[in-house]
Amino acid sequence: MRRRPLVRNLVEYCLAATALKSLQFAPLPVAHALARSYVRLLDRGIPRLRKVARTNLALALPELTPARHAEIVDGVFRSIARILVTFAKLPHIRKGNVDRWIRLEGGEHFQAALRAGRGVLFATAHLGNWELSAFAHALMSGPMNVVVRPLDNPYIDSLVERRRALAGNRPIGKKDFARAILKALAANEAVGILIDQNASPPEGIFVDFFGVKACAGTGFAKFAAHSGAAVIPGFALWSDREGRYVLRFDAPLAMTGDITKDTQTLQSKLEEIIRQYPDQWLWIHRRWKTRPEGETAIY
Repeated sequence: MRRRPLVRNLVEYCLAATALKSLQFAPLPVAHALARSYVRLLDRGIPRLRKVARTNLALALPELTPARHAEIVDGVFRSIARILVTFAKLPHIRKGNVDRWIRLEGGEHFQAALRAGRGVLFATAHLGNWELSAFAHALMSGPMNVVVRPLDNPYIDSLVERRRALAGNRPIGKKDFARAILKALAANEAVGILIDQNASPPEGIFVDFFGVKACAGTGFAKFAAHSGAAVIPGFALWSDREGRYVLRFDAPLAMTGDITKDTQTLQSKLEEIIRQYPDQWLWIHRRWKTRPEGETAIY
C-alpha cells in the first residue's frame, strides 16, 4: 500500500476527533441531530457510497422497487449516525447504565457455550451497531477478544482502539492473529469476527449470498473446525419500539468441519438476519467486488 501523506492523516484526525468530541459532550438529542448532519455531509461529499449501495441492492434484492431501495439506503445512513453517537458516548457507558443503550437477548446460548469449555466464536458483521455490541458484551458478560483491521490512518486507528478498549476488550490484529485466536479459544474465551467483508482468493471461496456468488473468507470456518468452539451469531440491532439496541445471540450454528459447507452456513445465516433488518447493514461496502474468473466487474 502506498504510504499516506502525513498532512492528510493529521487533517483527517483533527476532523474526526473534533466531530467525536462534539457528539460526546452534547446532550443526547443534540448529539443525534449533529450526527445526522455529519452523515449527510458524508453522503453528499462521497456520492459513490450511495451509488455502491444502490448497485448492491439492485443485485441482492431485485424484487424491491427502486423507491424501496432508496428508503433502505436512507436507513443505512441513519444507522451510521446512531453508531457515531454511541461510539462517541462509550466513555459514559458503564455497567450501571448500559441497559439504557442496549439489552441482551439469548444470553443463555453464550452461557451454555462457556459451560462446554471449548471457547466461543461470535459470527458478527457490519450490521446494527457492531461497536456497541462488543463494548456492551464486555460490561454485561465479561471482556472478549475482537479481531480488528487497522484503519489506514494511524492516528484515527489509535483513537478508535483506545475507545474500544475502555470496557476491557482485547483487540487481535493481523500480526500472528491465528495463534492469538486459537489461544483465546483454548482458554475458553470469546472471540468476535466480522464475516461480511469481501475476500479474495486464496483467503476466500465463492458461496451463495443473496443469490449471487460472493467471495467469503474461510478463516472463521477453519478456526471453528480446528478448535471445536461454539459458533454463535451475534448482532446489536436497533429497535425503534424500545429506542435502544438489542444484543441478540442466536442458537449456535452446527459446524461440520467442511470449510465450504460451513462458510455457506455462516453466510446464509447472515443473509437471513440482513433480510430482517435491511436498513441496518452496511450496503455501502463493495461486497461483491471479487468476481469468479471470467465475470465482469460489478462496480
